[in-house]
Amino acid sequence: MSYEAVIGLEVHSELKTNTKIFCGCATSFGAEQNTHVCPVCLGLPGVLPVINKRVVEFAIKAGLALNCTINKFSKFDRKNYYYPDLPKNFQTSQYDLPIAEYGYVDIDVDGKTKRIRITRIHMEEDAGKLVHSGNTIKDSASSNVDYNRTGVPLIEIVSEPDISSAAEAKAYMEKIKSVLEYIDVSNCKMEEGNLRADVNVSLRPTGTIPLGTKAEMKNINSFKAIEGAIEYEIERQEEILEDGGHIVQETRTWDDAKGITLSMRTKEAAHDYRYLPEPDLVPIITTDEEIEAYQKNLPELPDARKERLMADCGLSSYDAAILTASRQTAEYFDAVVSSGADAKLAANWIMGDLSKNLNAEGKLITQSPVSAENLAKMIALINKGTISSKIAKTVFEEMWASGDEPEKIVKEKGLVQITDTKAIEEIVDAVIAANPKPVEDYKGGNEKSIGFLVGQVMKQSKGKANPGVVNELLKGKLQ
Repeated sequence: MSYEAVIGLEVHSELKTNTKIFCGCATSFGAEQNTHVCPVCLGLPGVLPVINKRVVEFAIKAGLALNCTINKFSKFDRKNYYYPDLPKNFQTSQYDLPIAEYGYVDIDVDGKTKRIRITRIHMEEDAGKLVHSGNTIKDSASSNVDYNRTGVPLIEIVSEPDISSAAEAKAYMEKIKSVLEYIDVSNCKMEEGNLRADVNVSLRPTGTIPLGTKAEMKNINSFKAIEGAIEYEIERQEEILEDGGHIVQETRTWDDAKGITLSMRTKEAAHDYRYLPEPDLVPIITTDEEIEAYQKNLPELPDARKERLMADCGLSSYDAAILTASRQTAEYFDAVVSSGADAKLAANWIMGDLSKNLNAEGKLITQSPVSAENLAKMIALINKGTISSKIAKTVFEEMWASGDEPEKIVKEKGLVQITDTKAIEEIVDAVIAANPKPVEDYKGGNEKSIGFLVGQVMKQSKGKANPGVVNELLKGKLQ
């Protein structure tokens, strides 16, 4: 029997606020353990929480950017469960009346566009962090608790089970990350836990409608881990079903080192949490006028920007998608084009040499030593014929190392392209004389041989000869 996967993601995003959701403690990452705490976030008796207004603003912006309906009446609830990193023994979250519902994002996988529906977006506080003595909770003899993260504001973005593969799940997570970065509500640093996902996977016989029993993998914080966990879980469940077994509804953890999921506990149902309205927080009332104001202040989002680059700059869907996945990259590209550069050449340099250098040094595009203006100036030198595309690579590396303007580098290094026909002709004559076999091959009908001769001329000229002039001269002399 063949099976199909049914996958849903619960994405938790830490919001980019200076203080926690219900108190004034700092949210900054990396502080000494248990120093960003107070009686409110530690849940000490007699304290009262107060909602951070910025959290509500960011949640509404996220809802609108993800095509959700904003609920004008929203409230907080207590989600009751015991775990060592939860000092109050309940989490302040939202249940039946979340801030936003019924949204969607469109993803592209294997050249096909698919819409993934979003069930809801709700606000909640984060729990603390267990610091394990081993690599994972499963192989640890002891665990300590750091409460710095307790009360850090989160939004949870819950998808419908519309995802069918690990590749689609990764594309969905990438799109969510991109949108949240565009609207500047989260740092989305997955390595710091700013963005992580609980992944629900079930299998059902291909073509059937009823859902199978799901397993949930908690707190996965990298795209690679999401793909790996889903692929492993599909394989694990398929083997059980093929052997006539039954899937147990449970919570599992992903062991990145071993590439497997491990059982943690049986999965709770909603009634197990004994949700009840939070009596210490007033409901959130949002007016139509406020929603309209938030909508007007949203920036150009990834999908709209992609369409603009395709329409206005003539870029392919693939190139436009790569350039708009990150807001910083898209803004860098726009700055290069605004400085007068050809859009296609700008795209090629950004996705090629610039991206390669950034990745090699672990830098963000905002840290690039080559400014958008200088890249545009270098592209202009190529278009003018001042330097060749080959010489441009040398110029780019010099720009990367020094941050200097391309004109200065070209002048100081003597890299101006040779366009003087007479000077190039002397090199062409010498190359023809020194390479009788390729010359004979070309005259005998092997047109590819001219590529070797062009290469030799470029080598003799140290890459400074104009390739167009070289080709023209060679063909004229060999004919």
